[in-house]
Amino acid sequence: MSSMVRGSRPGRSQNGATLVVALIMLTLITLLVVNAFTLSSSNLKAVGNMQARDEAIAAANQAIELVVSSSFTDAPLAQELNVDMNKDGTTDYTVNIALPKCVRAIEVPNPDKCEENLKALCAENNWYTEWDLQATVGDTASGASVVVHQGVRVKLSNSQKTAVCATPST
Repeated sequence: MSSMVRGSRPGRSQNGATLVVALIMLTLITLLVVNAFTLSSSNLKAVGNMQARDEAIAAANQAIELVVSSSFTDAPLAQELNVDMNKDGTTDYTVNIALPKCVRAIEVPNPDKCEENLKALCAENNWYTEWDLQATVGDTASGASVVVHQGVRVKLSNSQKTAVCATPST
């Protein structure tokens, strides 16, 4: 009978060992949860930053489209445009458009060498000019800052090309 009693009772050397192991496991699980929370917060910030950057790029592209749709080659100038991305009536981004640069001018083929149905077009527009438009957006709320370059080809007459495009023809 004494052997049965001895086998059913834990020895005195193991008193509290289960409690210590349980506390260590709880501490490790708590550390894992805190680490997962920190990691998810960092990922959320990164996604927010990427969204702010993408929205700033979209604002720059929208401003460039406004400039391109105007007759910017008549008198190229630097300008500042306000962009309302969500169409709520308030300015979301201010876009600075640098002075458009004529980077290249290519002469249109001689009208005598044009096909019959294109002679009027060839005689009217003597130069293909290529322009570099640069838009800079800085958002103080999010800290996003982007610079977008856009190339544009515009047909100009000889007198227009001479007036606004000082680059040599290539």
